[in-house]
Amino acid sequence: MTGSLAMTRAQQFEESENIGRNDTPNPTMGEVIAARYSRRDLMRGALAVTAISATFGPALLAASGVAKAATPSFGFDEIPAGVDENHHVAPGYRADVLIRWGDPVVAGAPEFDPMAQTAEKQRLQFGYNNDYLGLVPIDGADDHALLVVNHEYTNEELMFPGIGAEQSAKEVMFKNMTKELVDIEMAAHGGTVLEIRKVDGRWQVVKDSPLNRRITADTPMAIGGPATGHDLMKTSADPTGTQVLGMLNNCAGGITPWGTWLSGEENFHGYFWGEAGEGHPNAAAFKRYGIPGNWYSWGAHHDRFDVTKEPNEANRHGWIVEIDPSDPNSVPVKRTALGRFKHEGAENIVNKDGRLVIYMGDDERFDYVYKYVSNGTFDPAAGKANSALLDDGVLYAARYDADGTVEWLPLVHGHGPLTAENGFPDQATVLINARLAADALGATKMDRPEDVEPHPKTNKVFVLLTNNSRRKAEQIDAANPRAENRFGHIVEMTPPDGDHAATKFTWDILVKCGDPSIAEVGAVWGPGTSKDGWFGMPDNCAVDHQGRLWIATDGNSDKATGRSDGVWALETDGESRGSSKHFFRCPVGAELCGPIFTADDRALFVAVQHPSDDSDQWAGFGRVSTFEDPATRWPDFKDGMPPRPSVVVITKEDGGIIGS
Repeated sequence: MTGSLAMTRAQQFEESENIGRNDTPNPTMGEVIAARYSRRDLMRGALAVTAISATFGPALLAASGVAKAATPSFGFDEIPAGVDENHHVAPGYRADVLIRWGDPVVAGAPEFDPMAQTAEKQRLQFGYNNDYLGLVPIDGADDHALLVVNHEYTNEELMFPGIGAEQSAKEVMFKNMTKELVDIEMAAHGGTVLEIRKVDGRWQVVKDSPLNRRITADTPMAIGGPATGHDLMKTSADPTGTQVLGMLNNCAGGITPWGTWLSGEENFHGYFWGEAGEGHPNAAAFKRYGIPGNWYSWGAHHDRFDVTKEPNEANRHGWIVEIDPSDPNSVPVKRTALGRFKHEGAENIVNKDGRLVIYMGDDERFDYVYKYVSNGTFDPAAGKANSALLDDGVLYAARYDADGTVEWLPLVHGHGPLTAENGFPDQATVLINARLAADALGATKMDRPEDVEPHPKTNKVFVLLTNNSRRKAEQIDAANPRAENRFGHIVEMTPPDGDHAATKFTWDILVKCGDPSIAEVGAVWGPGTSKDGWFGMPDNCAVDHQGRLWIATDGNSDKATGRSDGVWALETDGESRGSSKHFFRCPVGAELCGPIFTADDRALFVAVQHPSDDSDQWAGFGRVSTFEDPATRWPDFKDGMPPRPSVVVITKEDGGIIGS
């Protein structure tokens, strides 16, 4: 970001995630892959087909006869890759907008007027940049549910008139942002709970439902678990360290077996400003977390976001938040036993012994994969009392070893280097500074771990690694041929005998993403993948009730890939393993988030986030979008109406199962 060059919010996120604040000597995932799939192993013939694929790619495999032609089990016709102003879905399907930014949520909410926005209105309306989606069926029905939605961040230049494309340029940063606009931004963050129902074959929001709810950056929340009341959690507004206002930058999440919503705070560091130099009491930890990020002007109007005025406020963000969507009066709780980092997801599974296991990624280059294992067991008869499992358990970070195993390292005070002498005087400090604890234990530095999804039928666990453009050229070898891994890959973990609580797993590579027609990219796909079927930058995923894997992406652009983000169906087993098909395509600049299926697999809900952002990467527009001049006015396509992040519901025209 130099001179007067503007930077979109998505590019700002990319730059921040590009920093890679992990300067420990811990091995990177690239180094582990190289060590595992070494040339010596290849010469011994010791590798399976997937390992050979990871090295040599599909073209050589096809020529050698190792791979066999396969027909993927997904029964839809693929859509072409590309970029334009609208969304596209496979033939025979409908993709209907369910709700848009600014639409009324709670009773009494006004209709959206982009020229007359206020914080009071926004607190009653659907928030901005919808991300994670979760479904909680009502009375076990397939056509009636609560839909929960994370609202990750805001794009000022697209939300508000008069901000301009220069909003993110250094010399004009925040110049047009008033307290009134900041308060609207804060109200547009957080989350939404919606009662939804299928009526005459179409899903719709139940208007004025008493269950509908907005959660914002100002919603009172409790602090639960080991960090409750700790000195590092105390502020002038909360000297007890037990209560906090709001949740920030909520990205992915999960639904618990007892029907509560786990919402992960991701890039929380960007909301704080000021200076945290050597004299700051949290200087070392803040440096590791990138605090302050100085992305927003909130600190100019609210002291709690200024680290010089409230040195501990940032410690109260970066957590998994549990919310009860069935009770609009319930108080959300930040569950500190699950650790503090840039959370991407909280997908979970009940282990064979009844314990709850939650998988999480820390979404920054060279950061870690985590899991949490409860000490107690899930009791279906206990209902919401099972939430106590989230306060009593063990957090682990993953070390991926070259022998193909994963060692789960416990973040427990007194274990190994996690002692007072090394800056960890108690368990609360271990969890508040989980990144530093995982550093000390020697966890493996990953290429931006985002969604980590357990497969409920096979017990495989998929780790989506979005990209890492900072992998250096000296790390290249025959087994790891990509410097600047711009397209990401997917790692597949296998717990022994389906035991997710085990401390040793095995791992492999499912696909290496990118264009397989460009040799230097080094992409690896299954034999059923067409020129439209490959993707880059895997971000979120979902396993449908047929056991099939669906991938959502973040970061594809016309200049980088010739395509927009969307949904792809990915084979995980058999001869077609690693084959991918293109199912849904976003409008220009948008990211696809939060895919989630109804229990009967007859509806797929997806979140289309920040349409028109990154439009300077599209040859059809070529400049930064603004409120007045966006690359697309999706989904309304009305003059004067800005682009609006929206939830889309995909159904089959004949009412059948998605993907059949």
